[in-house]
Amino acid sequence: MELLCGVDEAGRGPLAGPVTAAAVILPADFPIDILADSKVLSETRRREAEVVIKAKAVAWGVGWASNDEIDKMNILQAALLAMRRAVNALTVRPDRLLVDGIYCPCCDIPSTAIVKGDATVPAIMAASILAKTARDAWMESYALREPAYMFEKHKGYPTAEHRRIILERGPSAIQRRTFKITSPE
Repeated sequence: MELLCGVDEAGRGPLAGPVTAAAVILPADFPIDILADSKVLSETRRREAEVVIKAKAVAWGVGWASNDEIDKMNILQAALLAMRRAVNALTVRPDRLLVDGIYCPCCDIPSTAIVKGDATVPAIMAASILAKTARDAWMESYALREPAYMFEKHKGYPTAEHRRIILERGPSAIQRRTFKITSPE
């Protein structure tokens, strides 16, 4: 039986913070009914699923690319780097990667890109959940260092409130400097 690994990222759209990726190998008997694209699950359901994924997965890994790396190489290349780091964090080597989207990270494991895989492939759904919960937790923790930016609320996404704070206070230490900030109106 081929050992498949789902790979997905979270945080391509925010104006601040890292981009995060996860890689997950699920066992055949995993309860897939708890899975969905992380964007459609409530925060509570994501956190509940995260616990089950981490407990029952054959292996899982998380990888990061910092806001500085994003600015140096662009968001797509940084997301692919985070994916590669997530795959490298696995304790079990998969036979094939199933990657959400149209691009695959450069690595020595055969890979297949699947558009909307985070809504259709259980292992990618699991990776989507781990990437999102890891990034959200990081942003909530970082919010304690720069509370004026309210990262615990918007997680760095370009909400009107976040854009207003940036325009009033200037960029935070984790701002993606190559991302354009528009007026909140």
